[in-house]
Amino acid sequence: MVEQPNRFGEELRRRRLAAGLTLTQLAGLVHYSKGQLSKVERGLKPPSRELATHCDAKLDAKGALTALARASLPGTEAEAAETSTGDEEVWLMQLSPDGQSWFRTVGRRQVVVAGAASMAAMSIGRPGASSTADGERFLEASRSLFDEYRRLGQTGSPGFLMPALIAQTHVLRELSAHAGSRVRRDLLKMGSRYAEYVGWLAQEAGDERAALWWTRRAVELAAAGGDGDLAAYGLVRRALVTLYRGEAEQTVELARRAQSGTVPPRIHGLAAQREAQGHALAGDYDASMRGLDRARTLLARHTPDAGSPVIGSTNLPDSVAMVTGWCLHDLGRCREAAEILDAQLAQVPSHATRTQVRYGVRRALAYAAAGEIDHACELAERLLGDAIIVSSATVGADLRSLARTLARHPRNPAVRSLAPRLATALHVIAP
Repeated sequence: MVEQPNRFGEELRRRRLAAGLTLTQLAGLVHYSKGQLSKVERGLKPPSRELATHCDAKLDAKGALTALARASLPGTEAEAAETSTGDEEVWLMQLSPDGQSWFRTVGRRQVVVAGAASMAAMSIGRPGASSTADGERFLEASRSLFDEYRRLGQTGSPGFLMPALIAQTHVLRELSAHAGSRVRRDLLKMGSRYAEYVGWLAQEAGDERAALWWTRRAVELAAAGGDGDLAAYGLVRRALVTLYRGEAEQTVELARRAQSGTVPPRIHGLAAQREAQGHALAGDYDASMRGLDRARTLLARHTPDAGSPVIGSTNLPDSVAMVTGWCLHDLGRCREAAEILDAQLAQVPSHATRTQVRYGVRRALAYAAAGEIDHACELAERLLGDAIIVSSATVGADLRSLARTLARHPRNPAVRSLAPRLATALHVIAP
């Protein structure tokens, strides 16, 4: 673990000297102290991803410094097994008034062995016979409800919404077993969209394992309903998990797999967009921008289907522009990132609180990394209340980065004023 930081330090020093910069000058450009940079150059301290990204951008290293820093970080835990056991047929959910609700799957064999009395205290009955008309009416209602659930997901904690969505997924799955072939396919496809949404909320709640399980379940339900396209979007969703883990290569690989074969333009475009984020994480500016250009072309070809929910976010008027701001931050071009995020956040609907907080915190982080500490604190201050309400683990990741960046300016009055509230928000969101 010592050898790799030394390699980074040696390369950083070589490039700094080649650029004709002193330690003090580089420290001013990346907004780190001269002492911190000195320790990194001498191998006494490993580089953070943020420092490596900023140095890479200022020294035009084209991802070389970012790659060296990434190699020095400890590996992440391997992803949970992807295959289903085939015995996960019974769903159990406990709803608790103290916030300790849970969901788990139990094999049907386990239920038989344990006995019905030990597994359930109250029966809610079996579904009665249903007609095609019944299935169609329920399908139509479920489609309308889905849009409302997405709106609710923008304004509250994931834990409040997930039980209702899980129950709705179960009902669609169960009703499909009693419907005619055409309606059965549509019910399963609708159930897959609910399951995919549960997976996203699980990630927002900080449970990667559940997020991946529900994503797999969504792909299985869609395939059973004759929709093979959601498998590609499942890869895009998995790539979002690896993106937040900081795994650039895995993110790019998953996003590229999602683009293989014939997939609808929207899914293809979202996959290209995710690939661009992976390249940005790796410090590859050119590859990231190419991915974004490709994403814009593909997304423009999408033809909306009023009968099906939109795949991906519905709250970004220009998702490619917003993600461009995201990528530029990861590439160390923080002032450019902040300006783009400024323009794009002004177009996000006021009801989309989660989206406002998600990208608003990233904007504050971009301004802080660009050295505009007072403005970063002002932006963050406005967001902390809503950040606590939506309780997003992904937002929490950027809030932690913001806290680390601001901690380098302990004498700044704005930082000192914000620190108590920021600490409280982090304790609530990411205890």
